[in-house]
Amino acid sequence: MPLKTHIDEQPTLNLTPMIDVVFLLIIFFMVGTKFTELERKLGLEVPEVSEVKTLTAAPERRVINVFNDGHIELDREAVTLEELVQRLSRAQSEYADLGVLVRGDAEGAFQNVATVLGACRQAGVSDMGISVRLASRPR
Repeated sequence: MPLKTHIDEQPTLNLTPMIDVVFLLIIFFMVGTKFTELERKLGLEVPEVSEVKTLTAAPERRVINVFNDGHIELDREAVTLEELVQRLSRAQSEYADLGVLVRGDAEGAFQNVATVLGACRQAGVSDMGISVRLASRPR
């Protein structure tokens, strides 16, 4: 049985790409700070505002479930048609691009879904969608 007599070389770590990236980052930040200095030297006085609010992300679509018996849920909370209009009006006044997703029971009357869509329109909501499920194909 032959014995191993030579010693394997240890792997080396090539630092050249990492050093290149660090130098490029240094150059990038040096140039970036130069641009901010030029902007500060402009003789321009920017206007001031009294009320400052943070920018918030758009809220998710509100989900309205319409059940077979006609009762309505807004975000999993049972509501009447009048309460639905009030809550959506309030939410729409806070965020103008509010969207709703109406999920109607497949066995229920479509009139219930149409009534809810009309209530959404009455509340001022223009971004409306109806949730459906793709039927499985017969084989």
